[in-house]
Amino acid sequence: MAGKRHSSTPKFHQSPLLIFILSLLAFSLLFYVFSPSPTVPHATLNRNVDYSFVSSLEKFLINSKFHTTVTDDTVTGTVTQQDVEKIDVLISRKQTRRIYDDSFYPPSSPIRVYVYNMPPKFTYDLLWLFRNTYKETHNLTSNGSPVHRLIEQHSIDYWLWTDLIAPESERLLKNVVRVHKQEEADFFYIPFFTTISFFLLEKQQCKALYREALKWVTDQPTWKRSEGRDHILPVHHPWSFKSVRKFMKNAIWLLPDTDSTGNWYKPGQVYLEKDLILPYVPNVDLCDSKCFSDSKRNTLLFFRGRLKRNAGGKIRAKLMTELSSAKDVVIEEGSAGETGKAAAQSGMRKSIFCLSPAGDTPSSARLFDAIVSGCIPVVISDELELPFEGILDYRKIALFVSSGDALQPGWLLTFLRSVSPAQIREMQLNLAKHSRHFLYSHPAEPMGPEDLVWRMMAGKLVNMKLHVRRSQRVGQKERKKLSFEESGEPSRRWKTHVIYVCLSLDPSFKGHRV
Repeated sequence: MAGKRHSSTPKFHQSPLLIFILSLLAFSLLFYVFSPSPTVPHATLNRNVDYSFVSSLEKFLINSKFHTTVTDDTVTGTVTQQDVEKIDVLISRKQTRRIYDDSFYPPSSPIRVYVYNMPPKFTYDLLWLFRNTYKETHNLTSNGSPVHRLIEQHSIDYWLWTDLIAPESERLLKNVVRVHKQEEADFFYIPFFTTISFFLLEKQQCKALYREALKWVTDQPTWKRSEGRDHILPVHHPWSFKSVRKFMKNAIWLLPDTDSTGNWYKPGQVYLEKDLILPYVPNVDLCDSKCFSDSKRNTLLFFRGRLKRNAGGKIRAKLMTELSSAKDVVIEEGSAGETGKAAAQSGMRKSIFCLSPAGDTPSSARLFDAIVSGCIPVVISDELELPFEGILDYRKIALFVSSGDALQPGWLLTFLRSVSPAQIREMQLNLAKHSRHFLYSHPAEPMGPEDLVWRMMAGKLVNMKLHVRRSQRVGQKERKKLSFEESGEPSRRWKTHVIYVCLSLDPSFKGHRV
C-alpha cells in the first residue's frame, strides 16, 4: 500500500507464559547470587521443654509431692546367697528368651533400665537441699567459683534420672525404657547425687553418706551377681564419691573425662571401653537462628575463665602470656557467676574462635559453651576424651591443636588466620546443627545428650554381658591368679618370680624396683 513502511525485521509473537517463566528464572538467579547463605537447620528450643536446671528442678520437686509410688522389687532387707542365685536364674532366663524372640536383640531393641528406689536421703533430700540454698551467693569453692553453678554444670545425674522415672506418656525418648522387674533389665541405674552431696554437705557428713550409699547398693543381689558390671554410676565431678568409689570400680561410670594423667582417678579405675564420657551442662544460652544471623563476629579469638589452673591446666598461663597483647584477641580472667556468664556469652557470640585449653582436668565446660554459642572451639588439651565420639565427628565443629604447637611463639594466631572464610563458614553451619546434642532438657529430647547416652550404652551392652558371664564362670581363686592380666599390676608372686630370675642371672642384684 502506497505510503506504508514495511519493516524487514520479522515479527515475534511473545507468549505471556514464556515471559513469566523467564522472569521467574531471572529472579531465582538473582536470589541465588545475592543470598548471604543457605538456610541453616539450627537447634531450636521447644517451648514445651525445660532447659534450665533450676527451673526444671523447681517444677520436678513440686510435682514430686503428687508422684505415685511405683511398685518394684528393690531389695531392702538382708540378702543371702540364695537371693543372688535366684535373681541370676531369672535374669538369664529372661535374656535367653529375648535372644530367641527378637532377632535384632540387642542392637536395635530399646535399652531396658532398672532404676533403684533408693531412700530419699540419697535422692530427693539432696535435690531439696540444692533448691533451698542455691541463691546463697557466698558459697564458693576454694578458687572462687560459685558452688551451685558448678553443681549445675555437672547435673547430668538429675537430667538422666528425672527422664527415666517420668511417666512413659510424658517421655520423648524411645530407645530406652524403664523396667520395674530386675530380671528384665539390661542396666541398673544408681540414682545418687554424688556432686550435690560433695559440695553441700559437711566433709564428715558427706563421707558418711557415701559409705551408706556404697553399702546400700553393694548389698543388692543384682550388684552381687555381676559385681556391679551392669550398674551405671553418675560421678561427673572428679571429686565426687572419691572416698569410696574404688569399691565400685567395676560399674559403668558417667564421667566428664577419663583423665589419663592419674591426678583424679587411680590407674585402672576408668577407661573408655567400660565408662562413658558425658558433656558438661552449658553455662550459656543457646545461640539460635536469630542470634546466629545477628551476631557480628569481629574478634578472632576469645577466652574468659580462670588463668591459673593445676595439672594440665598450667598451659593456660603460658598461653595468656603469648596471646594477651595480640590484635583481635580477647583474654579475660573470670568465674562462672551470673556476671561471668553474661560476659562469657557476649564474648563468645562476638568471636570466630574460642580458646578451650585444659583445666584442672583435661576437659572444660568452656568447650560446650563455645559449641552452643556458635564459636569454633580451639581445643588445646592433649589428654582430652570427648563425649559420644563414637557418634559425633568433632573435627567438623572444632580445631584441635597440640600443646607443643600452641606454645610456639606466633604459631597459634598464624594458624587461625590461615583458616579460610569458606572453612569457617562450614564449621559455623556444623555448630548450628550439632548444638542440639549438648542441650540437656526435661523431657529429654531425641538426639539430645540423654538420648546419645543410651545410644552409646547400646554399644557397650554385649561387651558388658561378656564380662558379667566371664566373672561368674571364672572362680574367685582363678581371678586372683589373673590379677596381673586384668589390672595391669603384677601380683606379689609375679614380682617374686622376677626377682628370683634376676638373682639367677646377676648375683649382684639387690632388689631394684621392677
